[in-house]
Amino acid sequence: MTSKTQSDKDRVVIFDTTLRDGEQCPGATMTHEEKLEVAELLDTMGVDIIEAGFPIASEGDFAAVHEIAKRSKNAVICGLSRAAFKDIDRCAEAIKPAKRKRIHTFLSTSPVHMKYKLQKEPHEVYEMVIGQVTRARGHTDDVEWSAEDGTRTEHDFLCRCVEAAINAGATTINIPDTVGYTVPEEYFALFEMVRNRVPNSDRARFSTHCHNDLGMAVANSLAGVKAGARQIECTINGIGERAGNAALEEIVMAIRTRGDVLPFHTGIDASMLMRASKLVAAATSFPVQYNKAIVGRNAFAHESGIHQDGMLKNAQTYEIMTPESVGVKQTSLVMGKHSGRHAFVHKLDELGYQLAANQLEDAFVRFKALADKKKQIYDEDIEALVDEEIATAYDRIKIISLTVIAGTMGPQSATLSLDIEGKHVTTQSTGNGPVDAIFNAIHALVPHEAKLELYQVHAVTEGTDAQAEVSVRLSEDGRAYTAKGADPDTLVASAKAYLAALNKLTSKRNRTPGVENRIHSTDVG
Repeated sequence: MTSKTQSDKDRVVIFDTTLRDGEQCPGATMTHEEKLEVAELLDTMGVDIIEAGFPIASEGDFAAVHEIAKRSKNAVICGLSRAAFKDIDRCAEAIKPAKRKRIHTFLSTSPVHMKYKLQKEPHEVYEMVIGQVTRARGHTDDVEWSAEDGTRTEHDFLCRCVEAAINAGATTINIPDTVGYTVPEEYFALFEMVRNRVPNSDRARFSTHCHNDLGMAVANSLAGVKAGARQIECTINGIGERAGNAALEEIVMAIRTRGDVLPFHTGIDASMLMRASKLVAAATSFPVQYNKAIVGRNAFAHESGIHQDGMLKNAQTYEIMTPESVGVKQTSLVMGKHSGRHAFVHKLDELGYQLAANQLEDAFVRFKALADKKKQIYDEDIEALVDEEIATAYDRIKIISLTVIAGTMGPQSATLSLDIEGKHVTTQSTGNGPVDAIFNAIHALVPHEAKLELYQVHAVTEGTDAQAEVSVRLSEDGRAYTAKGADPDTLVASAKAYLAALNKLTSKRNRTPGVENRIHSTDVG
């Protein structure tokens, strides 16, 4: 960069919507505490705008946005609202404590959305755009307006709405690819067209918001930037509705790595990307695929002999960025039962974890117990152990003990003891197999109406002494909650996973006003 002006011109603002669009991903609901933890890390790592939630959606969403607004130190705190005035006013109330705040209001502009979703004529939608932006501007001078389904909107009407929104006071204009329909060349042309045709376009910053239905969310976002957009809306790990959103970590590292063709920069501390990825994965119980770009487990792993030979001679032969640049540290430290607390803390730091004192102590005790059962502890074992420790930190239902009787001579039975909000309860149940017996025992102690939609088991590492990682998904009232449990004993891991999903469902019910809590502890002596 040759000057401050040039630097400012090429600065891309990162708008993170993990806590809003990301949490809308089926089964990815986070607790209040998890949202605060994610928001704090996003603020620390340099995210410019944090879309903290959809305040009108629920009391829980409002409370989370309001608390994040109070705690934010650097980032602009944004809330989403529809065109309705009550939405906008509720959003303004939620973000009020923030040092810097934004209202993000949206309205559908495509023919298919206007006809079937809004059931309104274009002239009515046009007037609504002016009304919603004017209302939002009455609360704050930082207003973003989005043309929902912008990539399928007629160009003339899109330009009219954008011009009207800017005249009404919008300072950011977002043209989202709501359904992941566009391709890079088309998205580039769309931004170029709007910026050239709208006479007051120089008074607003333009933003991209791309979904990944065709696998092009990141490519489309970067195409929008090349056409003049200077804000990208994205999520950690690319989570979001359907196929997800543009992944923040991929966008940041693409800009950083390919400055020759993407001469832009962001304010993100890239060394915190892996830590953010792990935190969001643990909070949502959505695992990151092994070959995921930037933050996948295999992103910096080399198994091929040819690749290993090249890496030993020069890492640049097969790596276009260093692991350290995204918060991954190559390590040869082998963990086992003789490892001390200091080595354990060092390993956690290498893996991108920072635990509170009580969490660290609990995790170390569990690590030593695991090390007594396994000959060698792999990084994946520690990750599974710590992810479970983080995920269960605020659980109201915890397992105390489990004994299972199984084999060819049935019936299979399970004796289970739980701690339910400090109260110890025990029961014995039978079932069609040991797992069924365990789940029947949980249902006896914690009656509920949730349906089991998924039960999946895989080994965390190789070998017969590998930890089992179980995934369980429970659904109720159209909402799904997925959780994982890990343990060398597959049956114990199954119980942990089921209880983790049940805790998520319980937490959601306890935070939803006006809804009867159909999950409660039984009066077992």
